[in-house]
Amino acid sequence: MTAILCTGIATLDIINRVDHYPREDEELRAIAQSRRTGGNAANTARVLAQLEHPTSLLAVFAADAEGRWLQQDLHSHGIKLNASPVLQGTTPTSYITLNAQTGSRTIVHYRDLPELPETAFDAITVSAFDWLHFEGRNPSVLASMLRQARSPYSQTKISLEVEKPRAGIESVFELADVLMFSKDYALKSGSTSAAQLLQNIAGQYPDKQMTCTWGDGGAYFYAAGGTVGHIAAKPCQTVVETLAAGDTFNAGLIHRLSQGKDLAEAVNFASALAARKITQEGLAQLQECNELSREEDPGSTAC
Repeated sequence: MTAILCTGIATLDIINRVDHYPREDEELRAIAQSRRTGGNAANTARVLAQLEHPTSLLAVFAADAEGRWLQQDLHSHGIKLNASPVLQGTTPTSYITLNAQTGSRTIVHYRDLPELPETAFDAITVSAFDWLHFEGRNPSVLASMLRQARSPYSQTKISLEVEKPRAGIESVFELADVLMFSKDYALKSGSTSAAQLLQNIAGQYPDKQMTCTWGDGGAYFYAAGGTVGHIAAKPCQTVVETLAAGDTFNAGLIHRLSQGKDLAEAVNFASALAARKITQEGLAQLQECNELSREEDPGSTAC
């Protein structure tokens, strides 16, 4: 298995499931409420740990009861937090409205905690990991971390999730081996399609492996030196929730690429894993998708 470090955020998710999306000024009773660990990097780490990779998370935690709860929950799922700083402040919280009719999620996020400091990465021994995955946030600090990781003597693979168009994020693309783009980033950066975004980025960085997810439009990918490919979205009988589907896709992609699979096969597996996730609540038992594909055919990506 691959030793992996995910760097980004961990949040407290408070999830209210409702039978329809509320109208403005409507009073609505929730069908159910749950509390989970969330945040892009934390979610991706959770799935990678299920897929039997020794997984660590570098994120900042608040010195409050919720911060301790997040740490305990992540530890219970086998995720190491040894280098994660604990700072004064309030645990970042996402208040999530899940529409039971469609599975869509609407998020109001509150943060009153400093971002991960640049010095936190100083405690990381890069050579101890086979793969480093970064959440694309706080670009100035991210650039410093990526430069430390991109040692000329290091063979560690680096992936970067680019979900939002943050100022300066493009300046760090050259420091990653794998770039994972979202539909939101593509549209807000001026591209009208995933293919257009990948072709534009490939013009500047032809040696990168890149993906761009497009919801029910499937996933697009560019293999270094090649052309843009497409994997159709996997069919789902019932969409329960789309929360963390993108983070699950990223974990599936890292999982297969770390096994030496080509990008098309990795995207196919990641798409199947994300499709499995949206048919259920939370991230439990996603490893069954990987176990099923191994049982059916060692080279299969079916779930």
